[in-house]
This record gives sequence, C-alpha cells and structure tokens, in this order.
Amino acid sequence: MDELEILKNHWKKEQYPYPKLTYAELYQMILRKSSSIVKWIFIISLLEFGFWIGISFFMKDSTFHDNMKDVNLESVLVPISIISYIVLFYFFYLFYKNYKTISATDNAKTLMENIIKTRKTVKYYVIFNLVTIIIGVIFGTYYVLNNVPMVVEKLELASANNQEFKVYASFILGVVLVLIIVIVLLILFYWLIYGLLLRRLKINYKELMKLDSN
Repeated sequence: MDELEILKNHWKKEQYPYPKLTYAELYQMILRKSSSIVKWIFIISLLEFGFWIGISFFMKDSTFHDNMKDVNLESVLVPISIISYIVLFYFFYLFYKNYKTISATDNAKTLMENIIKTRKTVKYYVIFNLVTIIIGVIFGTYYVLNNVPMVVEKLELASANNQEFKVYASFILGVVLVLIIVIVLLILFYWLIYGLLLRRLKINYKELMKLDSN
C-alpha cells in the first residue's frame, strides 16, 4: 500500500496521530503522481525512439541498405520512414502536452479527463508502432524474395520443378511465425512498461472519482 492509500484510509480518522489532510492536499498528491507517470511515459517513448534510430543508422552502414538502392526499393521506404517519424514526433508532442496539461490541472474533473486522454494516446502509440513493424516486415519479405541471391536461386529451382508454391508458402509461413513472436515480445514489453504506467493512471483516476464524490 503506497503513501496515498495510507493517508486516504486515515483521512477521516480523528485518532490518526498525523495532521489530517484536506481534499486539496489529497488532490495535489494524486496530481503529482499522475504528472510523474505521464513524464515517464514521455521519457520512455523517447528512449524507445532512440533505440530504433540506432538500429536504423546501423542498417544504413550495412550491405542491406546498398542493395535497397540497387533495386530502387529505397524510393518506397524513405517516404514511409519520413511519414513514420512525423507521426512519432506528433506522439511525442502529445505526450509532452499531456504532461504539461496534467501538471497544470487545477480541478478533479479536468484531471480525470486528461488521464483518459493520456491513456488513449498511449494505446494509439502502441498500435502505430506495431502496425509500422508489420509494414516493415512486408517490405522486407518482398526484398528478400526478389533480391537475396540464395533465395532467388531457390525459387527459380523450385519453379523449374513445379514446387514454387511450396517454397513460397514455407518461406512466408516462416516469416509469419517470426513476426508473431516479435509482436508477442513487443506486446509483452509494452504491457510491462506502458501497461504498468497506465494501470497506475487508472488507479489515480479511480481515486479521483472517490475523492470527487466525497
């Protein structure tokens, strides 16, 4: 049980040895906790973005990036990447805006509305990241099937033996299985990190409802 819960349980007990907290004081405690949670959501999203940027720069120094130029696939991926970065920066702006808004909130009703808005923003952010990864895998699969020499040769041999469908099916099935594993791992990551923060925001929301009903 955290400090807020202890103080809330003893709020109306005259025998409690510590000073009795007022509604405003309890509200400020919930406000500080909510503001801190939203700040951490913003920080973690930036760290996550930095991680993916690092991988992107690593890929640019690899032969994979050079081969994309050769097959003109970069002309498709670059606009998609630019759009993704714009959307991500928009989410960062929303996270920061939510943090500043919650920090300056002066009544319970508005704070509850901002908590709901923040939780929705995080959910949309997670969905966007997962969809972006799926799109990236689709383009990556297209690239491998058409440009990796070993795979191309295997497909040509399979076509000559009337087994092209079998090879395509086995390859795509493998990609789908790997994609499912990656998505499950990411969902677990988001559930552990963002989910924990969102659950705390939900607790704060319920506390505000109780406080506002008194």
